[in-house]
Amino acid sequence: MLVDTGPGKPESWPRDRRAEIPAEPPTPLKVENAALRKKVRELEEERETLRRAAKHLAGETRW
Repeated sequence: MLVDTGPGKPESWPRDRRAEIPAEPPTPLKVENAALRKKVRELEEERETLRRAAKHLAGETRW
């Protein structure tokens, strides 16, 4: 006999609950690291934009 273990069936409830509950809350250090990584990405994108703008403007200027 086959048993349907779809999302609404009791057999799948423990697995569904584990997916909803994080293993452990993030520590303050992990939160700070995530924020710093985000800031680094933003600054790298800004630097790349400024580099491209400078390259473009340098090509337009003919003294």
